Amino acid sequence: MQKRTITEIRQLFQSGELSEEMVQELKTDERKGVQQIIRSYEKQRLKELEMEQRFLEMTSFERKAAAKGCRYVAGVDEVGRGPLAGPVVAAAVILPFGLRLAGLRDSKQLKEEEREYFYNLIRDQAIAYGIGIVHNDVIDKINILEATKLAMEKAISELKPEPDHLLIDAMTLPSVPISQEAIIKGDDRSVSIAAASVLAKVTRDRWMKKIHKDYPQYDFVKNMGYGTKTHLEMLEQYGLTPYHRKSFAPVKERIGR
Repeated sequence: MQKRTITEIRQLFQSGELSEEMVQELKTDERKGVQQIIRSYEKQRLKELEMEQRFLEMTSFERKAAAKGCRYVAGVDEVGRGPLAGPVVAAAVILPFGLRLAGLRDSKQLKEEEREYFYNLIRDQAIAYGIGIVHNDVIDKINILEATKLAMEKAISELKPEPDHLLIDAMTLPSVPISQEAIIKGDDRSVSIAAASVLAKVTRDRWMKKIHKDYPQYDFVKNMGYGTKTHLEMLEQYGLTPYHRKSFAPVKERIGR
């Protein structure tokens, strides 16, 4: 290979144009800058391979369902069971078999920009997806567990075509007459559940950012309704908003103070 400058080699690496063949040839180049680029390339390549392997492992539940004849497998997950304010949001997603989403995992373990990237990709590539939202007033009436189930049922009902198997994060839905299995920590073990986790989290986060504009003192844009120290202090100082869950102990304790 024609000898290139270190700047040229770095540009090839940064643009993704540095091939394995080029790297093998560059290994004989003793320039420190070149060897540093090679180490960076190999580190990045190892990370990519690990992501590919992890993604393959995360498709195991979907592949097992497909082997049993299931055509449309939906992952189902929720976000927002624990906060003191805002809705609980669920999502259901049917992904095409073979769709590669390396790097996808439980939405809580992704950076915001990564969630936004996968959110758009999933919505664009999914066979079907549905979102279910249950607000705080309903949560207070029926309790958070039942509200979570209701949100999931709403999300599943939006799926067209209808799924023939459900992969649900850590729970089952007896009222839904579809084959299903509960997977503990499913949002980090199933690609379909992880996809649902991302859609649910981004949807809920956007909703909380919207109400933050009306109630900025509660810092919803950062705490997303969870009971942080600042949030609790603001509850003490300003009282409840229309979005707080009155049935949750930290809120209930402050009613009427």
